[in-house]
Parts: sequence; structure tokens; C-alpha cells
Amino acid sequence: MSLADGKTPVTAPRKAPVAHTTDVTGAAVRFIVGTTPADVPADVTAMAVRCMVDTTGLYVAGLLEPSARIVMEQARHDGGREEALLLGSGGMKVPVAAAARVLALSAHAHDFDDTQVSNDPRHVYGLLTHPSTAPLTAAIVLSDRLGDVDGARFMAAFATGFEVSCKISEWLKPEHYLRGHHSSGTVATFGAAATAAVLIGLSEDEVANALGIAAAMASGIRASFGTMSKPLHVGRAAENGVTAALLAARGFTGDPHALDGRWGFASVLAGGFDEHKTAEGFGNTWSILDPGVSIKPYPSGILTHQAMDMIRDCVRENDITPGEVEGIEFFAGSNILNPIRYPVAANGLQAKFSMAALISMLVLFRQAGIAQFADAVVADDEFQAMQRKISVTLDPEIEAMGFDRIRSRAVFHLSGGRTVHAKADERYRGGPLMPLSEADLEEKFAACTDPVAPHLTARLLEEVRALPAATNVGAYLSALGEVRAPSEPAG
Repeated sequence: MSLADGKTPVTAPRKAPVAHTTDVTGAAVRFIVGTTPADVPADVTAMAVRCMVDTTGLYVAGLLEPSARIVMEQARHDGGREEALLLGSGGMKVPVAAAARVLALSAHAHDFDDTQVSNDPRHVYGLLTHPSTAPLTAAIVLSDRLGDVDGARFMAAFATGFEVSCKISEWLKPEHYLRGHHSSGTVATFGAAATAAVLIGLSEDEVANALGIAAAMASGIRASFGTMSKPLHVGRAAENGVTAALLAARGFTGDPHALDGRWGFASVLAGGFDEHKTAEGFGNTWSILDPGVSIKPYPSGILTHQAMDMIRDCVRENDITPGEVEGIEFFAGSNILNPIRYPVAANGLQAKFSMAALISMLVLFRQAGIAQFADAVVADDEFQAMQRKISVTLDPEIEAMGFDRIRSRAVFHLSGGRTVHAKADERYRGGPLMPLSEADLEEKFAACTDPVAPHLTARLLEEVRALPAATNVGAYLSALGEVRAPSEPAG
């Protein structure tokens, strides 16, 4: 059965789940060490492949962004031991930590990578992490360094890191995000460390140290949204997670209970874990399936996407032209309006966090892909003028409904006194209730890879899908290593 048909797959039986204790770090350690390729259900693997297809396309697309090319050129300049592919260099290898930084930053450069799902009505949606990029990056760079990793081991390492990231993110109290932390920079560090620990083969004591080291390095603040430092959060999460595991393998120590306790990660950065949630443990259910993962249809903050679909559909269905727009009123809750922080965007990075910019994009172009977020497009006089026709208002009724869904509405004021009302569908296109079809996913993949490496699009897609059965993941790594960054300067 296809995972894109909107139905809930039946999860294959696995070994007895890791028992829950109040020691979240210990539970994570036992899950990481105890999970083997045979423990990963087939439907988890199938969904993981979809996530890997999406993320691989974004590695390539990220090279269109100056941020990715800058860190690539810095890694090229620094050089070092030839261990893992330097994305965009066409074959050069660099130390694994530098390779991880470049790969993961590139995947998040467009803010187009997947997002975990939560069904908790108390959750602030931004608390959730981008779960694929850091563990997939860790799997890639360490497989390249080790040189003899088969597909089953690769998939298990990725699935383990994905699960660790999602469960920690789900269990943290919402204060983590409300205090200004960015989960994809903080929590994703543990996912990368978990994946790296699986591939290196760390013992329980070593994994405990790796998580302690990762906790010491986990960081990322929301002030970075709309700047190059936001994707750097994810780049550093992958880099730091890999580094933590490698240091632990050499005997470096960290607090073996670093997620817990008065001075632990959860207490210091979030006011603790939700103890009712931690009772579910790691791996009793797999978060990649339940509650699931969303694959983004737009390269902007996920909190904007239902509203963007609403605007796009309203413009198309009512054949609204830019010239007849006199004003647009947009209404939403604070879960959208607080992180989507720019009243008017001056460039493409800010546009990802500006409702006025996103609405303008869809009114002017009826689409919002990577090309529409170019700095020149956003800076254009017509685009700037359209942004100033849009008002963004907190809606008390929407606010009172809670943060478990992304709700919004809009009123178009058009020439001739015509008024058009629109309301967003609360289902997320790309999420478990409205998943992208395989054709949609392939279309997104090609849109990401074709502008940079059209000759590699078909091969990369084939190699990702072949990973579960691969006797060695080298063919996938080789194809990714052939990608070259665009020749224009990054600065």
C-alpha cells in the first residue's frame, strides 16, 4: 500500500520496546544501542525513503543560496583530512564535521525541508523540528568515512536519529520555543549524534557520553530567522552531533544524564519534559508514522503554508489580478504571527518569514517556488508596493482555538467594491492527512535539482530509492559527490 494515499499503514511487529524510565537519557541510550536493522519496520523504511528523497533534492537546491556556497568555500579553504564529500565541490573531500556542516546547512537553506507532526493541542507548532536533515547528513558523512556501509544499516541509523529527535522535541514543554530556542538547531543535535553512534557502533556508556557532549553544544535562537544563521543552526546541529559521537568514541566524556535533572537540557532550555508524554518511550511507536511527518510544498516557514494555499486557491478560483487588489486583510493566531516576524520583507530570506511577502508572491505570480524567493524578485518595486497593501491582524477567535492547528482567514478588497472572503483548510498539504503523491514528490525533487545538476536528477532519485536494498551506499554518495555549485560568486 502506498504511503501517499492518506491511509495509516500497519506497522510491522518489532522486538519488545524500550521500557520507559524517568531517565530520558538512559531510555534514549538503550534505544540507540538496541535498535538493529531488523527492528525497523518496512513502513518506517518506506516513509524514510520519501524523506530522504526530499532532503537529497534540498541538498542540491541549497547550493543556489549564497549561505551554502559561503560555507562550502570556507570548508574548501580550510581543507584537512579527506574523509567525506564536500557538497558542491565536484568530488573534494574534507573532515566529516565540515562536510556535515555544509550538507545540513544546504538542505535547510531554503527552509524547504520536512517537519515533524504533533497532535498535542497545547503545542506551539514551532516547537517541532525538521527531523530528516541532521540524521541523514550524519549518515552520509560517516558512511563516506567508514566506506563499507550497507543500505539496511544506513536506514536503521537514519530512522534511529529521526526517532530520537522527534520524541525529544515532542516531549519538551512548549517553553523551549517560547523562550526563543530553535528546535532544529537544538534538538536535531541529538538526532545526528544518535545516527552517528549507530554507525560507529558505540557502547551504552559511549552513547551516554555522546548525548552529554551533544547537549553541551546544542544551540539555536529564533532571532536568526530571516538570516543566513537560521540554516547554520541545522548545519551546526549535524556537525556537533557527529563530533559528539566521534569524541565519545575516543573517551571524551559528558554528563551521562544530560537530558534530565535540574541542570539538564530539558530543564534549563524548556522547563522540563512533559512526564505524561515521556511514558510512551522511544520506539513503542515510530514518530515518522505516528503522528507522522510533513513534506513541505513551499520553501518558507511551515506555519505559513495553509494560508498560502488559501491565498493561491482564492486568487486562481476568482481570477484575481494584481491590478484590481486594493487591499488584503489577513487574520491569524499568534502561533503564526509571532515567528512570521517581518511586516515587510526586503529580501528573499525575510520573505520566508513575512505574511505580506508570501501573500504578495501568490497574488503576483500565483506560485511560490524557489525562484520567487530571489532577492531581486522581492526587492522589485511592484512586489514592495503589493506588500504595503496587506494588513496582518491577530484574530481573537482563532487565538482562542489553540495552537494544535494552523488557522487563518483573509479578506480581499478589490476594485469596484468587490470583496472576497477566504478561509484556510486546517489540513496541511504535504502532511499525513493530505500527503504529497509520489508524482508531487518527484516534481519537487526535479525542481530542486534541475537548476543545479539536471544531468544528475534521474540518477540521484534512483540511488536514493535503492538505498534500503543496497549492499553498499557508495553509489548514492558518489552521485551526490558529483554535484557542483553554480559558478557565480557566493558573496
